[in-house]
Amino acid sequence: MAGRGAGRYSEHDHEHYERPRRRTRPRTKDRPTYDDAVDAVVVTVDRGRFTLILDADPADPAVPREADAPTQIMAMKARPLGRKGVVVGDRVRVVGDVSGEDGTLARIVEVTDRSTVLRRTADDDDPVERVIVANADQLVVVTALADPEPRPRLIDRALVAAYDAGMSPLLCLTKSDLADPETLLATYRSLGVPWVVTRRGGDLAEVRERLAGRTSVLVGHSGVGKSTLVNALVPDARREVGHVNAVTGRGRHTSTSAYLLALPDGGSIIDTPGIRSFGLAHVRPENLIEAFPDLDEMTEECPRGCTHGEEEPECALDDAVAAGQADPDRVASFRRLLAARSGPEY
Repeated sequence: MAGRGAGRYSEHDHEHYERPRRRTRPRTKDRPTYDDAVDAVVVTVDRGRFTLILDADPADPAVPREADAPTQIMAMKARPLGRKGVVVGDRVRVVGDVSGEDGTLARIVEVTDRSTVLRRTADDDDPVERVIVANADQLVVVTALADPEPRPRLIDRALVAAYDAGMSPLLCLTKSDLADPETLLATYRSLGVPWVVTRRGGDLAEVRERLAGRTSVLVGHSGVGKSTLVNALVPDARREVGHVNAVTGRGRHTSTSAYLLALPDGGSIIDTPGIRSFGLAHVRPENLIEAFPDLDEMTEECPRGCTHGEEEPECALDDAVAAGQADPDRVASFRRLLAARSGPEY
């Protein structure tokens, strides 16, 4: 029979006890090189799945079209990327099955550095930035001249986002057969924003010229004719066209996600869902003034922390206007954009 102390540990026994070690694979600092990865561009994103085109720079006129179009594949994000976001327009590196055949799924293992990032927040109090698209160089603000009526404050906010992202803005005014564009153009002429004017069923030669060889993002609220424009520019796009509610004057959302489309003559456009708000909580005044080098130069004598707004008592822009060194309309237009960062959107 075992003694009274059997099965008991003494302090002496505890000193010599070693906890069993869990068997794990040895850690290594080596990471896969992915030498066999291929380059691709993100076309659209849907519930964690990414549609890509291989070996194609969509802004390069030399990219083959039609029968020789780039291979389109489906992919998922590799685990090492963690929470890193992947958005339409991103240039990525991909491994796995890149044949493009039905049922195949590749892996995105790297997102290359972005040249531009178009962001917005849900509203002006939301600190979380949402990336809309990457690597676009032109923001096309599509607005109807009537049916629905233009919303200048939303246009202003889109322009602010373009300047903050380092993108060139372009106003595209649709439905000119219903209203004269001059009233709206007068508001933006002093800013030097280029524009194109279209009418239903009209010639789009000037629009095509502005888009050629570039990656352009089309933004605008629902019902302005954005999907109609996309279908005319890319005949096989088949983007759903919505209608404007006769009571509210607002359009119905037709595009549900951003989608990159190659233009027949080179370049690409990114169609985005209709927007009803464009939060700018991420934009700082100093970023906006840098988009206007002539005005930025005049603010060197501004006191520290000057936002260059109308309410600033010692802003050097006021002195420049008084001295005849600055165009008062241009300064007023800049300040309107500045106010759009936190003012109402309608």
